Amino acid sequence: MSGKTVIVSGGARGMGSAYACRIVEEGGRVLIGDVLTNEGRKLAESLGDAARFVPLDVTREDNWHQAVAMASEHLGPPTGLVNNAGILLQGTLESTSDQQWQRTIDVNQKGVFLGMQAAAGAMRTSGGGSIVNISSTAGMIGFTDCFSYTASKWAVRGMTKAAALELAPYGIRVNSVHPGDTLTDMIAGAVGDTGAVTTPAQIPLGRYGTPSDVAQLVLFLLSDESGYISGAEHVIDGAATAGAFLS
Repeated sequence: MSGKTVIVSGGARGMGSAYACRIVEEGGRVLIGDVLTNEGRKLAESLGDAARFVPLDVTREDNWHQAVAMASEHLGPPTGLVNNAGILLQGTLESTSDQQWQRTIDVNQKGVFLGMQAAAGAMRTSGGGSIVNISSTAGMIGFTDCFSYTASKWAVRGMTKAAALELAPYGIRVNSVHPGDTLTDMIAGAVGDTGAVTTPAQIPLGRYGTPSDVAQLVLFLLSDESGYISGAEHVIDGAATAGAFLS
């Protein structure tokens, strides 16, 4: 990661902050984008000169262009992007409101679209790069009581493949990451103490994932070590979806 500049959306806490920390630890530079201003600034300050914070509402195109410009000015042209920002609003097919549906699609799907679109030009100028879109195991199988979330995460998987084909001639790789139950503040706040769909007994490896687990995979996909990997989905769930899935 030495010398690379990466933009991380939703980078102020949870998995996003884990990615930001690992990028800096490995010699990279990171622009942390989030609507959580206080948390984001504190994290960037703690990481020193290799990090900057920018207020980023991923649903706003102008915010994305500002983020790319700030990264280029203060850290170097971005060669990496992690589309991590997301929300989880519970609801079944019949109980999901139009407002809830639209909010989920705006953040989880439109946000990824705008992020890739804004970063692609800078990466072409830099001679290539790597985009990592954070989806979910809900983008691999159906989840109950998470209708809009599941739809948005399947969309991220499809957009990843389309973008990988379109951007390959410019040396830009695009992959999706599909974490299973990972203990973060967002999930815990949405559905209870753990927010888990599974129990440890239903996960073959016998435990929930951690942000650090996912960060290791994301770091690999951002690095040159994964230089021939693009257009692929990478499931990281302790083998929970490898066989029969219990919900």
